[in-house]
Amino acid sequence: MSFTANHLYFDDLEVGQQWESAGRTVTQADIVNFAGLSGDFNPIHMDHEFAKTTPFHQPIAHGLLVFAIASGLSVTTPLVRTIAFLSIRDWQFKGPIFIGDTIRVLSKVLEKEAGARGRRGTVTWQRQLINQEGKVVQEGIALTLVEGRANP
Repeated sequence: MSFTANHLYFDDLEVGQQWESAGRTVTQADIVNFAGLSGDFNPIHMDHEFAKTTPFHQPIAHGLLVFAIASGLSVTTPLVRTIAFLSIRDWQFKGPIFIGDTIRVLSKVLEKEAGARGRRGTVTWQRQLINQEGKVVQEGIALTLVEGRANP
């Protein structure tokens, strides 16, 4: 996807602005595909019979799978001219995500720091992943580098 006229520049973002993404339902196929990609075949994710013996009583999605899904949801809400993902701070996995759960991402601009004579700047985001019940299942801080309006 190329940047469009709808993509926000660094200059368009304001501290305190908030967005909520569309929902995305986690499927069994997501979990199987992520296990194959990552090599993480922990039975808590893959073995339904084993999972019955855990406190969750069913398989749970990989935390990093859900983080990756949230990253994708964050690309479109809001549409921002992101150049690079810089860092993650204090990311917390607060609750399980089960097959069939639907997650959304709440994004809030916490800080902005201009750089490179207005050509780009760093945006600090608070990100919360919430399930269909409104419970926060993951949260933390993400920093991105965003294109500014200034000409090179």
